[in-house]
Amino acid sequence: MTPDLSIVVPLYNEAEGLPSFHASLNAAASTEARARGLHMEIVYVDDGSRDDSAAIAATLPVLGIDIQVVALSRNFGKEAALMAGLDHARGDAVMFMDGDGQHPPEMIPTFLRLWKDEDYDVAYAVKADRSDEATSRRLFVRAFYKLLNFGAATTIPEDAADFRILSPRAAAALRRMPERNRFFKGLSSWIGFRQIAVPYRPAARAHGSTSFNFLRLLGLSMEALTSFSPAPLRLAAAFGAALAGLALLYGSWIVVERLVWGIPLPGYPSIVVGLMVIGGTQLLVMGLMGEYVARILSEIKARPVYYVADHVLNRAGAEASGHPLAGQPMGGPGLSYPAALASRAEP
Repeated sequence: MTPDLSIVVPLYNEAEGLPSFHASLNAAASTEARARGLHMEIVYVDDGSRDDSAAIAATLPVLGIDIQVVALSRNFGKEAALMAGLDHARGDAVMFMDGDGQHPPEMIPTFLRLWKDEDYDVAYAVKADRSDEATSRRLFVRAFYKLLNFGAATTIPEDAADFRILSPRAAAALRRMPERNRFFKGLSSWIGFRQIAVPYRPAARAHGSTSFNFLRLLGLSMEALTSFSPAPLRLAAAFGAALAGLALLYGSWIVVERLVWGIPLPGYPSIVVGLMVIGGTQLLVMGLMGEYVARILSEIKARPVYYVADHVLNRAGAEASGHPLAGQPMGGPGLSYPAALASRAEP
Protein backbone atom coordinates (compact mmCIF):
# COMPACT_ATOMS: atom_id res chain seq x y z
CA MET A 1 0.00 0.00 0.00
CA THR A 2 1.33 3.42 -0.94
CA PRO A 3 1.82 5.59 2.17
CA ASP A 4 -0.20 8.76 2.58
CA LEU A 5 2.69 10.46 4.37
CA SER A 6 6.44 9.92 4.41
CA ILE A 7 8.43 11.30 7.35
CA VAL A 8 11.98 11.99 6.14
CA VAL A 9 14.66 12.06 8.85
CA PRO A 10 18.30 12.79 7.86
CA LEU A 11 20.88 11.25 10.20
CA TYR A 12 24.50 12.09 10.86
CA ASN A 13 26.22 10.38 13.79
CA GLU A 14 22.99 9.93 15.73
CA ALA A 15 23.54 6.29 16.77
CA GLU A 16 23.48 6.98 20.50
CA GLY A 17 20.10 8.69 20.61
CA LEU A 18 18.42 7.05 17.60
CA PRO A 19 16.53 4.25 19.44
CA SER A 20 14.88 6.67 21.90
CA PHE A 21 14.12 9.16 19.13
CA HIS A 22 12.55 6.42 16.99
CA ALA A 23 10.41 5.27 19.90
CA SER A 24 8.93 8.73 20.43
CA LEU A 25 8.55 9.39 16.69
CA ASN A 26 6.91 6.02 16.05
CA ALA A 27 4.52 6.48 18.99
CA ALA A 28 3.39 9.94 17.85
CA ALA A 29 3.07 8.91 14.20
CA SER A 30 1.25 5.63 14.97
CA THR A 31 -1.29 7.38 17.16
CA GLU A 32 -2.14 9.87 14.41
CA ALA A 33 -2.13 7.17 11.73
CA ARG A 34 -4.72 5.15 13.62
CA ALA A 35 -6.82 8.18 14.50
CA ARG A 36 -6.94 9.47 10.92
CA GLY A 37 -6.81 6.17 9.07
CA LEU A 38 -3.54 7.07 7.35
CA HIS A 39 -0.74 4.85 6.15
CA MET A 40 2.67 6.31 7.00
CA GLU A 41 6.33 5.48 6.62
CA ILE A 42 9.55 6.75 8.17
CA VAL A 43 12.50 7.33 5.82
CA TYR A 44 15.84 7.49 7.62
CA VAL A 45 18.62 8.90 5.43
CA ASP A 46 22.09 8.26 6.80
CA ASP A 47 24.39 10.94 5.43
CA GLY A 48 27.67 9.03 5.65
CA SER A 49 27.77 8.77 9.43
CA ARG A 50 31.04 7.70 11.04
CA ASP A 51 29.19 5.69 13.70
CA ASP A 52 26.62 2.88 13.38
CA SER A 53 23.61 5.10 12.64
CA ALA A 54 22.71 3.26 9.42
CA ALA A 55 23.06 -0.20 10.98
CA ILE A 56 20.99 0.78 14.02
CA ALA A 57 18.32 2.38 11.85
CA ALA A 58 18.02 -0.83 9.80
CA THR A 59 17.29 -2.84 12.98
CA LEU A 60 14.78 -0.45 14.56
CA PRO A 61 11.50 -2.16 15.53
CA VAL A 62 8.70 -1.85 13.00
CA LEU A 63 5.62 -0.99 15.05
CA GLY A 64 2.81 -0.39 12.59
CA ILE A 65 4.75 1.99 10.33
CA ASP A 66 7.02 1.06 7.42
CA ILE A 67 10.68 2.01 7.81
CA GLN A 68 13.04 2.83 4.97
CA VAL A 69 16.75 3.24 5.57
CA VAL A 70 18.74 4.97 2.84
CA ALA A 71 22.49 4.93 3.53
CA LEU A 72 24.47 7.32 1.34
CA SER A 73 27.93 6.32 0.16
CA ARG A 74 29.57 9.26 1.97
CA ASN A 75 28.72 12.53 3.66
CA PHE A 76 27.11 14.70 0.97
CA GLY A 77 25.60 17.31 3.29
CA LYS A 78 22.16 17.86 4.74
CA GLU A 79 20.63 19.33 1.57
CA ALA A 80 21.63 16.21 -0.38
CA ALA A 81 20.23 14.00 2.38
CA LEU A 82 16.91 15.86 2.23
CA MET A 83 16.83 15.37 -1.52
CA ALA A 84 17.58 11.67 -1.12
CA GLY A 85 14.69 11.39 1.34
CA LEU A 86 12.37 13.23 -1.03
CA ASP A 87 13.41 10.97 -3.92
CA HIS A 88 12.84 7.79 -1.91
CA ALA A 89 9.66 8.87 -0.15
CA ARG A 90 6.78 6.74 -1.40
CA GLY A 91 4.12 8.91 0.23
CA ASP A 92 2.26 11.68 -1.58
CA ALA A 93 2.76 14.11 1.32
CA VAL A 94 6.18 14.52 2.92
CA MET A 95 7.32 15.71 6.34
CA PHE A 96 10.93 16.66 7.10
CA MET A 97 12.43 16.63 10.58
CA ASP A 98 15.90 16.27 12.12
CA GLY A 99 17.02 13.09 13.84
CA ASP A 100 18.79 14.75 16.77
CA GLY A 101 15.59 15.00 18.84
CA GLN A 102 15.36 18.79 18.72
CA HIS A 103 12.31 18.68 16.44
CA PRO A 104 9.60 17.35 18.80
CA PRO A 105 7.47 14.52 17.34
CA GLU A 106 4.62 15.88 19.50
CA MET A 107 4.11 18.52 16.79
CA ILE A 108 3.07 15.90 14.22
CA PRO A 109 -0.65 16.20 15.15
CA THR A 110 -0.45 19.98 14.63
CA PHE A 111 1.10 19.59 11.19
CA LEU A 112 -1.45 16.96 10.17
CA ARG A 113 -4.31 19.15 11.36
CA LEU A 114 -3.07 22.08 9.32
CA TRP A 115 -2.70 19.88 6.23
CA LYS A 116 -5.75 17.65 6.46
CA ASP A 117 -8.29 19.87 8.27
CA GLU A 118 -7.26 23.41 7.30
CA ASP A 119 -5.96 22.70 3.78
CA TYR A 120 -2.52 24.26 4.16
CA ASP A 121 0.03 23.02 1.65
CA VAL A 122 3.14 23.91 3.65
CA ALA A 123 3.31 24.18 7.43
CA TYR A 124 6.79 24.99 8.71
CA ALA A 125 8.19 25.35 12.21
CA VAL A 126 9.82 28.60 13.28
CA LYS A 127 11.80 29.16 16.47
CA ALA A 128 9.75 31.09 18.99
CA ASP A 129 12.90 32.90 20.13
CA ARG A 130 16.69 32.63 20.05
CA SER A 131 17.33 33.79 23.60
CA ASP A 132 19.35 30.66 24.34
CA GLU A 133 21.82 31.38 21.54
CA ALA A 134 24.88 33.60 21.56
CA THR A 135 24.38 37.21 20.53
CA SER A 136 26.90 36.86 17.69
CA ARG A 137 24.97 33.92 16.23
CA ARG A 138 21.65 35.78 16.46
CA LEU A 139 23.14 38.80 14.70
CA PHE A 140 24.68 36.59 12.01
CA VAL A 141 21.37 34.82 11.34
CA ARG A 142 19.46 38.09 11.19
CA ALA A 143 21.97 39.62 8.76
CA PHE A 144 21.91 36.47 6.64
CA TYR A 145 18.14 36.54 6.19
CA LYS A 146 18.17 40.28 5.51
CA LEU A 147 20.69 39.70 2.75
CA LEU A 148 18.93 36.60 1.44
CA ASN A 149 15.60 38.40 1.14
CA PHE A 150 17.10 41.57 -0.34
CA GLY A 151 15.30 42.06 -3.66
CA ALA A 152 13.92 38.51 -3.59
CA ALA A 153 10.63 37.72 -5.33
CA THR A 154 9.54 35.56 -2.39
CA THR A 155 10.44 36.15 1.24
CA ILE A 156 12.05 33.29 3.14
CA PRO A 157 10.81 33.37 6.75
CA GLU A 158 13.47 34.16 9.31
CA ASP A 159 14.14 31.45 11.90
CA ALA A 160 12.31 28.83 9.81
CA ALA A 161 13.47 25.26 10.37
CA ASP A 162 13.59 22.30 8.00
CA PHE A 163 10.90 20.80 10.24
CA ARG A 164 7.83 21.06 7.97
CA ILE A 165 5.09 19.18 6.16
CA LEU A 166 4.30 19.45 2.47
CA SER A 167 0.96 18.49 0.96
CA PRO A 168 0.94 16.18 -2.07
CA ARG A 169 0.87 19.04 -4.58
CA ALA A 170 3.58 20.95 -2.70
CA ALA A 171 5.79 17.84 -2.53
CA ALA A 172 5.18 17.19 -6.24
CA ALA A 173 6.20 20.77 -7.05
CA LEU A 174 9.39 20.38 -5.02
CA ARG A 175 10.19 17.12 -6.80
CA ARG A 176 9.95 18.83 -10.18
CA MET A 177 12.78 21.24 -9.45
CA PRO A 178 15.86 19.95 -11.28
CA GLU A 179 18.65 22.04 -9.74
CA ARG A 180 21.42 20.33 -7.83
CA ASN A 181 22.51 23.25 -5.62
CA ARG A 182 19.47 23.28 -3.39
CA PHE A 183 18.31 25.29 -0.42
CA PHE A 184 15.18 23.54 0.82
CA LYS A 185 13.89 26.39 2.95
CA GLY A 186 14.07 28.72 -0.02
CA LEU A 187 12.58 26.25 -2.48
CA SER A 188 9.73 25.43 -0.09
CA SER A 189 8.87 29.13 0.08
CA TRP A 190 9.32 29.70 -3.65
CA ILE A 191 6.71 27.12 -4.72
CA GLY A 192 3.96 29.19 -3.10
CA PHE A 193 0.57 27.61 -2.25
CA ARG A 194 -0.98 28.13 1.18
CA GLN A 195 1.71 28.31 3.84
CA ILE A 196 1.67 28.90 7.58
CA ALA A 197 4.30 29.23 10.29
CA VAL A 198 4.11 27.15 13.47
CA PRO A 199 6.11 28.52 16.44
CA TYR A 200 8.06 25.95 18.45
CA ARG A 201 10.86 25.66 20.95
CA PRO A 202 13.61 23.19 20.01
CA ALA A 203 14.21 20.49 22.58
CA ALA A 204 17.66 20.16 24.07
CA ARG A 205 19.90 17.53 22.52
CA ALA A 206 19.84 14.45 24.72
CA HIS A 207 22.84 12.85 22.99
CA GLY A 208 25.87 14.07 21.09
CA SER A 209 26.61 17.60 19.95
CA THR A 210 25.83 19.59 16.85
CA SER A 211 28.23 19.34 13.92
CA PHE A 212 27.40 22.86 12.75
CA ASN A 213 30.25 25.09 13.87
CA PHE A 214 30.65 28.66 12.63
CA LEU A 215 32.65 27.70 9.54
CA ARG A 216 30.06 25.13 8.44
CA LEU A 217 27.29 27.61 9.12
CA LEU A 218 29.14 30.21 7.04
CA GLY A 219 29.60 27.70 4.21
CA LEU A 220 25.91 26.76 4.27
CA SER A 221 24.98 30.44 4.22
CA MET A 222 27.15 31.07 1.16
CA GLU A 223 25.65 27.99 -0.51
CA ALA A 224 22.15 29.30 0.17
CA LEU A 225 22.94 32.80 -1.06
CA THR A 226 24.59 31.76 -4.30
CA SER A 227 22.02 29.09 -5.14
CA PHE A 228 18.92 31.11 -4.32
CA SER A 229 19.59 34.85 -4.27
CA PRO A 230 21.28 37.39 -6.57
CA ALA A 231 21.63 39.79 -3.61
CA PRO A 232 25.45 39.54 -3.27
CA LEU A 233 25.95 40.49 -6.92
CA ARG A 234 23.51 43.38 -6.63
CA LEU A 235 25.20 44.68 -3.50
CA ALA A 236 28.62 44.34 -5.14
CA ALA A 237 27.38 46.35 -8.14
CA ALA A 238 25.92 48.99 -5.82
CA PHE A 239 29.17 49.16 -3.85
CA GLY A 240 31.16 49.52 -7.07
CA ALA A 241 28.88 52.32 -8.26
CA ALA A 242 29.20 54.10 -4.91
CA LEU A 243 32.98 53.75 -4.99
CA ALA A 244 33.13 55.12 -8.54
CA GLY A 245 30.96 58.06 -7.49
CA LEU A 246 33.20 58.83 -4.51
CA ALA A 247 36.29 58.61 -6.73
CA LEU A 248 34.72 61.06 -9.18
CA LEU A 249 33.88 63.51 -6.39
CA TYR A 250 37.35 63.19 -4.88
CA GLY A 251 38.98 63.77 -8.25
CA SER A 252 36.83 66.83 -8.85
CA TRP A 253 37.74 68.21 -5.42
CA ILE A 254 41.46 67.77 -6.12
CA VAL A 255 41.11 69.70 -9.37
CA VAL A 256 39.25 72.53 -7.61
CA GLU A 257 41.89 72.68 -4.86
CA ARG A 258 44.66 72.94 -7.44
CA LEU A 259 43.07 75.49 -9.75
CA VAL A 260 41.33 77.68 -7.17
CA TRP A 261 43.51 77.56 -4.05
CA GLY A 262 46.76 76.36 -5.53
CA ILE A 263 47.04 73.40 -3.16
CA PRO A 264 49.61 70.85 -4.44
CA LEU A 265 48.29 67.52 -5.65
CA PRO A 266 48.58 64.71 -3.02
CA GLY A 267 51.10 62.14 -4.06
CA TYR A 268 52.14 58.66 -3.07
CA PRO A 269 49.73 58.00 -0.12
CA SER A 270 46.59 58.86 -2.07
CA ILE A 271 47.69 56.71 -5.01
CA VAL A 272 48.42 53.70 -2.82
CA VAL A 273 45.15 54.01 -0.90
CA GLY A 274 43.19 54.38 -4.13
CA LEU A 275 44.84 51.31 -5.67
CA MET A 276 44.21 49.24 -2.55
CA VAL A 277 40.54 50.19 -2.37
CA ILE A 278 39.91 49.63 -6.07
CA GLY A 279 41.95 46.39 -6.14
CA GLY A 280 40.21 45.00 -3.05
CA THR A 281 36.81 45.83 -4.51
CA GLN A 282 37.67 44.11 -7.79
CA LEU A 283 38.87 40.99 -5.98
CA LEU A 284 35.69 40.95 -3.89
CA VAL A 285 33.45 41.20 -6.93
CA MET A 286 35.50 38.59 -8.81
CA GLY A 287 35.21 36.24 -5.82
CA LEU A 288 31.43 36.64 -5.75
CA MET A 289 31.20 36.05 -9.48
CA GLY A 290 33.43 33.00 -9.04
CA GLU A 291 30.98 31.53 -6.53
CA TYR A 292 28.12 31.91 -8.98
CA VAL A 293 30.20 30.53 -11.85
CA ALA A 294 31.05 27.51 -9.69
CA ARG A 295 27.30 26.88 -9.17
CA ILE A 296 26.72 27.17 -12.92
CA LEU A 297 29.55 24.71 -13.57
CA SER A 298 28.04 22.29 -11.06
CA GLU A 299 24.68 22.44 -12.81
CA ILE A 300 26.25 21.97 -16.26
CA LYS A 301 28.25 18.94 -15.12
CA ALA A 302 25.00 17.41 -13.86
CA ARG A 303 26.79 15.06 -11.48
CA PRO A 304 24.55 13.02 -9.18
CA VAL A 305 23.80 14.85 -5.95
CA TYR A 306 24.32 11.66 -3.94
CA TYR A 307 24.97 7.94 -4.25
CA VAL A 308 23.16 5.29 -2.24
CA ALA A 309 25.31 2.57 -0.68
CA ASP A 310 22.48 0.57 0.95
CA HIS A 311 18.70 0.77 0.91
CA VAL A 312 16.45 -1.29 3.17
CA LEU A 313 12.66 -1.33 3.41
CA ASN A 314 11.09 -2.90 6.49
CA ARG A 315 7.35 -3.28 5.98
CA ALA A 316 5.10 -3.29 9.01
CA GLY A 317 2.73 -5.89 7.55
CA ALA A 318 5.53 -7.94 6.06
CA GLU A 319 7.34 -8.27 9.38
CA ALA A 320 4.20 -9.37 11.14
CA SER A 321 3.41 -12.02 8.55
CA GLY A 322 6.96 -13.15 7.82
CA HIS A 323 6.81 -11.65 4.32
CA PRO A 324 10.08 -12.27 2.44
CA LEU A 325 10.53 -8.53 1.71
CA ALA A 326 10.82 -7.63 5.39
CA GLY A 327 14.28 -6.26 6.09
CA GLN A 328 15.54 -7.02 2.59
CA PRO A 329 17.59 -4.50 0.64
CA MET A 330 15.89 -2.76 -2.26
CA GLY A 331 17.35 -1.89 -5.63
CA GLY A 332 19.04 -3.98 -8.29
CA PRO A 333 18.29 -4.95 -11.88
CA GLY A 334 14.69 -4.90 -12.98
CA LEU A 335 13.33 -2.85 -10.06
CA SER A 336 11.70 0.41 -11.09
CA TYR A 337 11.52 1.97 -7.60
CA PRO A 338 12.38 4.75 -7.02
CA ALA A 339 12.22 6.24 -10.50
CA ALA A 340 13.66 9.60 -9.40
CA LEU A 341 17.08 8.00 -8.88
CA ALA A 342 17.54 7.77 -12.62
CA SER A 343 17.89 11.55 -12.90
CA ARG A 344 19.30 12.73 -9.60
CA ALA A 345 21.18 9.89 -7.92
CA GLU A 346 22.51 6.67 -9.37
CA PRO A 347 22.67 6.68 -13.17
